[in-house]
Parts: sequence; structure tokens; C-alpha cells
Amino acid sequence: MSSDMHQATHNALIDRALEIDAPTTEQRPLETEQLGRTRVDPYAWLRDDNWQEVMRDPSVLRDDIRTHLEAENAYYNEVMAPTTELQQRLYEEMRGRIKEDDSSVPDRDGEWFYYTRFREGGQYPVFARRPADGSGEISGEEQVIFDGDAEAEGIEYFDIGSAEHSPNHRYLAYAIDTAGSEFYTIKVRDLETGEDVATLTEEGYGSLVWANDSRTLYWVWRDSNNRPKRVYRQAFDAAEPELIYEEADDGYFLGVSKTDGDRWIVVSANDHTTSEMRLLDAGDADAQAMLVAAREPGVEYDLTEAGGEIFVRTNLDDSVDFKIMRAPLDDPRRENWQNLIAHRPGTLVLGMDGYQDWLVRMERANALPRIVVRNLESGEEHEIAFEEEAYSLGLDGGYEYATDTMRFSYESPSTPEETFEYDLAARERTLLKVQEVPSGHDADDYVVRRIQATARDGEQIPVTVLYREGTPLDGSAPLLLYGYGSYGITIPASFSTSRLSLVDRGMIYAIAHIRGSMAKGYGWYLDGKLDNKQNTFNDYVDAGRALVEQGYTSEGRVVAYGGSAGGLLVGVAINQDPSLFAGAVGAVPFVDVLNTMSDAELPLTPPEWPEWGNPLTDEAAYEYIVSYSPYDQVSAQDYPHVLATAGLTDPRVTYWEPAKWIAKLRELRTDEGLTLLRTNMGAGHGGASGRFDSLRERAEEYAFALMVTGLADQEASTTTE
Repeated sequence: MSSDMHQATHNALIDRALEIDAPTTEQRPLETEQLGRTRVDPYAWLRDDNWQEVMRDPSVLRDDIRTHLEAENAYYNEVMAPTTELQQRLYEEMRGRIKEDDSSVPDRDGEWFYYTRFREGGQYPVFARRPADGSGEISGEEQVIFDGDAEAEGIEYFDIGSAEHSPNHRYLAYAIDTAGSEFYTIKVRDLETGEDVATLTEEGYGSLVWANDSRTLYWVWRDSNNRPKRVYRQAFDAAEPELIYEEADDGYFLGVSKTDGDRWIVVSANDHTTSEMRLLDAGDADAQAMLVAAREPGVEYDLTEAGGEIFVRTNLDDSVDFKIMRAPLDDPRRENWQNLIAHRPGTLVLGMDGYQDWLVRMERANALPRIVVRNLESGEEHEIAFEEEAYSLGLDGGYEYATDTMRFSYESPSTPEETFEYDLAARERTLLKVQEVPSGHDADDYVVRRIQATARDGEQIPVTVLYREGTPLDGSAPLLLYGYGSYGITIPASFSTSRLSLVDRGMIYAIAHIRGSMAKGYGWYLDGKLDNKQNTFNDYVDAGRALVEQGYTSEGRVVAYGGSAGGLLVGVAINQDPSLFAGAVGAVPFVDVLNTMSDAELPLTPPEWPEWGNPLTDEAAYEYIVSYSPYDQVSAQDYPHVLATAGLTDPRVTYWEPAKWIAKLRELRTDEGLTLLRTNMGAGHGGASGRFDSLRERAEEYAFALMVTGLADQEASTTTE
């Protein structure tokens, strides 16, 4: 090695890999003038000018770009070849923890119980239903209403965006994407005949909802830049749709939904910080839209129907962690909102489910969720309590509105998901289902800890830690540090069957709940965006350093792992503190921040400006973004081993971002570490679509993590065919 960086992870597999010649990426410098500043991008040519068409048809990718990506894939395959058997073992382990013929708990909707199931060996869900008898119990034969495996036969990529039955149970509206580009074809199927009776669009967003007449659908259309721009209403037997709303601002994305009691169709327009909603009477196929509250920068709100009223979750009046207001069901416009539950700093209201007599809300305080139940008649509230140090909750809203029961799910990093039915009046829970792990799982074999890492500015960063009982805590164990930290998205302390394959091999798995998420409230998000973004990156590195100080691992034994905006986090971290890490996995990483935020044609750029800033118009934003953008800040220094992944049809993080990043890292790094790129030539942001195919991609990433920390040597052959 040319430096001491990789001494801790020096092993036979790495030695062999370093003897393989890596591709050299041609430089074709492109000079850009922007706000009086000049930057030069040597690898800009990897962005195909015809990228919109590539999203729909990967075969039109320019030949020189395809040749380069295929060369990178060939190099990756050669480097990783000795881990083939290890990858297969990882895959088989992860698959062995999945109950292949699993089924969801049936959910009643009137005369039917609906559920999804998987068949043995099946990649995609089967949507089915069975009749309800007079006493409300399941009876009669199963009716398959959509067979994902059959529909996907012969198709390389297949994603089911929506599958919604009509209120009268006669029809199914469904949305499918067969390219990974997130353009969905929306169709309607007659469940009595099994035949498709209409194709509404091939440019859908995947978001759709039925009106109460079981004939009319509301759906969202994407433009050529992959942005959801219009909401249409269409009777499925009508020739043409009716335009209901068109969004003029490229920074806002549209969605459609329905209130819990089926009174209103909701047309929502949102960016990352501002909301605007319009309501249409779900019982009137010719309804006109009612504007609830005009958009006001920085003000967010959403609606829930319960008990004959509308309840509004909003940050109005500087309610940073949100409060709840109420309004009349028939006229819930802004002037009719009244305070109900006051803002409580540090207690974030995450969402609400509405019932005829109850309002159920999810909150988070100090990085832990809780469920609060409110009796709408008495106003009395109670909380559903849990005991583990770190856990995850989910509200499993069902079809029934006039009911005194609800469902929720509970899990932790060591506890498989449990689904409960909860009697809202009696305050009693009934266990309906426990996630089965066919190959066996004992929660007592694992330890879950929630530690606090002190950031460099004094903030306390929650970190969830999972390890197998008996793992040495003397600094000798390698550790995978997962993080995200953007858009307010909070990574839950949930159960994952795949990560056990790392933990069982002696690797500690940690999740850093850093600023930019809402782990400790909405203010935690505000402190990690725009000109506070550096806090996100500092928190992640400081969490890693704290894990070293507390003996969980050692410097040079950490693998950084993150996807999308989490890949940005990984990129900044290895620029900022490369000696902390043995390796880094950036899954579809958002690493070319300045160029992407300066390209207004890209699908997500205008909606992302409230998150990152607009470097096209704001000099301060330009300077701040360039100060951390991983691609721009790659420098002549030692780096850990790096693996980046990409999806050719990815509309969220375009394939050229990781391709350019890897090229620049390989060019400038001063050590001999690995710099690998794996591009899925037939998938988008989420990678392979089938539930087992996606495990193979995870197995490859985990094999890389095991390889760079030395844990793969004992399992992998060092010979190649």
C-alpha cells in the first residue's frame, strides 16, 4: 500500500483486487460560467443529452457512455469475483429469513376481506380477497384480483405503484412501471370478467383514487421531465380525461388522496416546506375544487376526516413541531380552523388516522415514536406504551371508518414486526401476526442500545446500535454506520432480516439519527438543511467518532453506508474524515450537488431548492453547496475503499452522478484503494424490482463491506475462474 490508511483492512482479497487494472475515464472538460464563477467538469460528457428518452428506453443510451458503464461493470465483476460464493451465501441467508408464502392480515372493507400474499418463490405480491359472512368473519373462496408474478412474466423490471379496488368492489385500478423511470401506466380491470376495460394513461405518477361512484378516477400525470404536473378526473369508460388542476410552479409536486370518511377527494401540492390543498366532493363526479388554504411559504398542513369534522395538522403560527386544529367537515377552509391541540416544542406530530369516534395520532419525542388515542366525544386521551430502548411503530390504517378497533405494528432492530389489533375503548391489544423468520431467530441473541453521541457543537445525537450477544466491545469489531439526514426523513429503529447477515459475522450495525431528519422534532430538520447542512455531515462523522471512543469499533474499521441523499452523506464524510473509514458504500448517491441543483431541467431540481438552495440565482447558496458537494470536493488525499451503485433509468439520482464521482475519486486519490461502480442497466432508483432480485444487490453491497473489513477472507476463495 502507498499509505497506512488500509493497514487495518489489509487482506488477501484486497491484495488480489489491487492487481486488477481499473478503467480510465476519458476527460472532456466542460467549462461553465455561473454567477460570475467558472467551474470545469472533466466528466460532464457522461450525461447523455437525450436522458429523458433513456429513462423510457435504455437502448437509446449513447454508445460511448454505454461502453464506459459496461467497462466499469466488468471491472467491478472481476474485483468481486472471489466473493461470488459469499454473495450467494448472503443471498440465501437473507432469503431464508423471508417467509416466501407470506400473507398480510386480511382487512375488511364491507362485504370483502382484502389482503396481499406471496407464493413460494414468487417475486411480486398477489392481491386477493375473500368474502365476509353475516357475522363479519372470513368465508368462501379466495378471488385473486391482481397476480403480480403473472403480470410481470417476461418483464425485466416491474413495479406496482398502486392497486385500488373501487368502492363497489367491481373494479380494480392499478399502476405499473416496467422501466424503472417511474412513468406509470394506469389501467382499470373488471373483477367480474378479469379483463382490463380501460387504459387511462401511460404517463401516470402512480397516485390515483376512486370517487364514490366507482366509475370516476382521479390520477396524476407526469410531464416529459418526470414531474407530476396535472391532476385529471376521468370516468374509466369515457374517451378523454378532464383536467382538474395544473401546477405552474416546477417546485411543487402533486398528489391525490381521499379523506378517511370518504367525504373529500384531496388534491395536494407540496414542496419540502409548503403545502396547498384543494378538496372535491367525492360523491359528485362533477365537483368543483375548493381551495382549503392558499400556499404560504414555510407553512405546511394536511387533513384528516374524523367524527364528522376535519382535523388539520399544521405548523401555522410558528408551531415548529406542529399542532392540531379542527374545522367543519363541509367547509374546512382556513378561516374556519380552530385550535384543538397546542404546539408542544420537542414533540413532533407525525400524522393522524381518523375514525367515526376516534382520532389517533403518531408523535415522536427524543427520537422515539408513540401512539396517542383521542376519544372525540369526551376529549380524553391515552398513550399506547412500549418498553425497548429503541423501536419503530406504524399506524396500519384500514378500510373501516365506523369501528372501535385499529391496527398498529411494532418492531425493533432485534424484534421482528408484530401486528396488533387495538380496542380503542377497552385499551387492549391483541396480537394478530408475528413476522416469521423461517430459518430461525431469537431476539435474545442480539443486543439493541440507544446511545448519545456528542456532536462538535454540543448537540446530543441519538445512535441506535445492534450487535450479536458476545461481540467484543473492545474496538476490534468492524462497524457499519448507516445514515440519511435529509428532507426530514427519519430512519426508524426497525427490524431488518438482511442486516443480520452482517451482525452474525461480528459486524456491529449502527444508525445515526442526525440533523436533517426529524428524529428530535422539526427543528432537528431545520438545523440540517440549507445553510445548516454541514450539521448533518458533522453529526454523522461525530457519531462515528463517538462509537470509536466508546469501544464499539476503531478508526479504520467503520464502513459508511447510505443511499440517495444518504450517499451524499457518505461522500462528504469520506472527504471530511477519510481515516475513520475502511470502506464506503454509496447506493445511487446524490453526490454532484452543485451541477444537479444548477440543472433546472432535471425532475427533482426545482422542488429541491428549498432543501439545498438555488445556486442559479443565489451566490451564497452557490458557495455553500460547492463547499460540501462530494464531487466538487474530491481532493488529492487517501480515501477508504469505495463502492457506488447506479440505476440507468433512475429519475431521482441520475446515473451520471455516481459515474462521474467514481471517475474523479479514482483520478485524484493518492492511495491504492478500490474505487468501484456498479450500474444496473435495467432499473431505476430502487434497483431491481423483485423481492429476491433486490436481495442479490444487497448481498453484493454487504460482501463489499465484509471484504474491506477483512471478514470476507475466511469465506471467499482468492482464486478466479
